[in-house]
Amino acid sequence: MHNHEPGTFLTGIAGLIRNRDGAYLMMNRVADRDFGADVWECVTGRVNQGESFEDALHREVKEETGLNVTIDFIVGLTHFYRGEAVPENELQGVMFCCSIARDETVTSDAEHSEYRWLKAGEAIAFLTADDPGTRWFRQTILRAERMLETVTTEWIDIHKDGVTIE
Repeated sequence: MHNHEPGTFLTGIAGLIRNRDGAYLMMNRVADRDFGADVWECVTGRVNQGESFEDALHREVKEETGLNVTIDFIVGLTHFYRGEAVPENELQGVMFCCSIARDETVTSDAEHSEYRWLKAGEAIAFLTADDPGTRWFRQTILRAERMLETVTTEWIDIHKDGVTIE
């Protein structure tokens, strides 16, 4: 018999947003953030107690960008520590690739100092820093691009009504 001690960890989401031209939304975290300061990223955030990953995605995207999105597919999962590798900093997350549902006007939030839209090749060339956050963002874009080469329109349409199975 295994003795499994109960543990605690944070859960989060990442929303890689593509516009109609196939460019990705890139946002620069303000320099005074507690984690990932002055790093380029996509929408990220924590899942609140009682909230699904999908609901957290839509909430965080709206809070950080003012956009409404539809989920195209799940890019992957992530596991990392927000700082020192101690249990209270552990985070498990789901990474989504999304399309903009309506207006493409981005509104700034207090977490980011600027944003820009870049196509995948431009984004990879732009993301040259060697910190873990930038490496993760590059890998996420590359993985999404590989998936977009193989995912059919029918597959994306499956997710139009959401990905949460209740």
